[in-house]
Formats: sequence, C-alpha cells, structure tokens
Amino acid sequence: MASDPPGSRTTRWLRRRPDDPQRPPDARRPRFDLPPPGRQNRYGNPAEDDRRREPYPYEEPERYDEYGRPVRDRRFDRPPPAGNDWYDAPPPAAGPPPRQDRHRRRPYWETPERPAPPAPPEPPPGRRTRTGRPRRRLFRRVVRVLAVLAVVQALVVLSLRWVDPPTTAFMLSNPDGAIQQSVPVEHVSRTFLAAVIAHEDSALPYRSGAFEWDALWGRAQAHLAGEDDPSGSTIPQQVTKNLFLNQELSAVRKGVEALLSVEVAALIDDRRMLELYVNYAQFGRTIYGVCAASWYYFDVAPRDLSRAQAVKIVGLLPSPGHVQRAPGGGMDFEVDDGLGWLSRSHMLNAEARVPRHLDRLGTQPVEDVGITGSASDQEPSGDDCSTRPQEIADLIASEGTG
Repeated sequence: MASDPPGSRTTRWLRRRPDDPQRPPDARRPRFDLPPPGRQNRYGNPAEDDRRREPYPYEEPERYDEYGRPVRDRRFDRPPPAGNDWYDAPPPAAGPPPRQDRHRRRPYWETPERPAPPAPPEPPPGRRTRTGRPRRRLFRRVVRVLAVLAVVQALVVLSLRWVDPPTTAFMLSNPDGAIQQSVPVEHVSRTFLAAVIAHEDSALPYRSGAFEWDALWGRAQAHLAGEDDPSGSTIPQQVTKNLFLNQELSAVRKGVEALLSVEVAALIDDRRMLELYVNYAQFGRTIYGVCAASWYYFDVAPRDLSRAQAVKIVGLLPSPGHVQRAPGGGMDFEVDDGLGWLSRSHMLNAEARVPRHLDRLGTQPVEDVGITGSASDQEPSGDDCSTRPQEIADLIASEGTG
C-alpha cells in the first residue's frame, strides 16, 4: 500500500487536477536546503527566493548595504545609544517634501530646553522698588480710615448744634446711673448762667477758639512738674469731655480733650456751647444738668433759681460726687465716702468768688454770648422744665429727704 501512488482517499492536499501534467510524486516535497521565504541563511544573506520576490505594491522594497545585508528601518521613538553611529538620519520619504510650516511633534530628547526668563531691569537710582508698594498701600488705607473717621466725627459734632443727645460718654461711665433732662437755655435763670461763666470760663464770650495756647502750655508744664492746675479746663473743653470722653484723669485723655475741643469750638457757637454745658454737667452723684439739679436740691424750676442757690449749685462743679440732698431741701455733705468736705470746700470757694464777679459784670457776659431777655419773659413750652421730673421725685422718695 505504501508503494501505491496517493489518491483522493488518502491525502486531500496531494490531489491534482486531471489536466495537470504527470509529475513525480516528490514534486511538492518541502525543500530544506533553502531557508523559508523572508528569512536569512546561516551567513546572514537573504535567500535566493527572497531576492527574486517582487515587492507588494504597499510595501517598501528591501534595501541592502554594500555587503549585501538588508538595511533595517531606523527606530526614532527612542534616543540612540551612546557611541553608536548605526542610527543615522532617516531616509528621505517618497513623495512631495513635507511642508515647513506644519508642526512636527518632536521626540522628548529633541525638545530644546526653555531659556530662563530674563532678569527684571534694575530700577534707576533714586526710584523705589516694588518692595515699597505694600507699605504704600497700608499707608493709604490708614489715611483713608482716618479721613472717614474725621468726617464722621465732624458730622456728629455739627449735629450738636440742633440735636440734644439722649446720653453722653461721661454719663455712661457712671456706675451709679444718671438722671438728666435738657432744657432750652432761654428758660434758665440769667443769674445762674452768669455764675457759670464767672466760675468756669470768664473768657468764653470774648475768646476765639476753645482755649489760649499759652494757658494750655502752662497747664501741661504744671502737670509734668506735679503741680496743681493753674487755670483749669475751659467750657468747650469740659463740653468735649462730657460728651465724648470719660472720667479718667490722665495726660492722654487731656490731650485728646484739647484736640477735640478745637473742632467743637469751631463748629458750635458760644450760645449753644453754654446750653450744652449747663444741660450735661454733673451736679451730684447721679444728677446731670441744671433741670435735675434745681429740682433735686431746692425744689424749684431752673428759671426761678435765686442768686444764692445758683452760686451753691455752681460751686459743686469741680467735685459733684460727694454731696446729697438734705432733708427738706438743700445740700448735705455728710456722705458715706467721707469726702463731703471736698465738695463743701469748693462750694465755699464759689460763694467767696462768684458774687464779686456778679456785682461787677452782672449778666452782661450772658448777653455777650447771645442770650437776651430774662427767663421769666419766655413763653411756657413743653420742655421748659417747669415741673419736677419723675425720676427726681422717685430719687427723693427713695432717699426719704422729701
């Protein structure tokens, strides 16, 4: 059976067509003396069949060097090894040359290093650098804040020409509370107003500004030397203290008081200045203003104060916190803190000095301020303090000095 030629039943791949010429049985036997197509022999040369094989239309024809070795395609997706010249420039591609303006993506090893940014030019001599800009911004912000505060302060001071504040910083700093009621200055006794000017600031109607600079310098030197105040604060300075400051006795508070009083005196006239002073000055431990003081001590309205009563009330201004109402009316200096002698001494000093000024000038300083006529000539109004305030009545009842 082995000697019979292969037929259709034995091997399908050895079948031949009927019209094929007769070929020996071993015509399709594979040859082992030649390498398979597309491979190299033991010497690295391509096989003879590969040399004669025609390239496909879409394949690049094989290229060989001068020694007959095939030239492999170069690898451009990785950098060439050092010291090896096998990777040379790629061969020119077939077809039209590439466009020069078309962007070609370079491999990472061909990417040029970015140059360092140029150094900023040096500023000319005498000119500030950028390091000074934050300081200038901070300085500008501070200036703007101070300007806003100055404008707000000016508007508040200017409003005092027409508005009576419901309370003050000086009243709020009193831990015992405050009783105060405003009254128009036209409804206040002219003798009381003249006594206030004579005792506190006799130059008020005739001075331009809040104070004299020479007097302020003398007070500062006396304070630094530890001596007594030679002149005391003027009425504009005391109004500033009563409205915006507290009871602290320090050089800083005195300096702020002097600066603010300049603005207050510039925006408020003398008549309104005197009205603010007599309505917000302290005349007792919790008593503020002439309306509360006249009813608390003497059971009379401010327009009905006598000369002696006016002088006694004015004498309480330097130290008003050490006096109380006497039973039935009047002043009692026997207080719990034991400092009633201080208030009594100031009252006696006023009784010795103020009447002489009243005898010499009368009520002329009041007219020079801008307040004319008498309090009794004024028409009654709802804010003339002609009746005792309820808070004063409650205080007298609680003390049992009615």
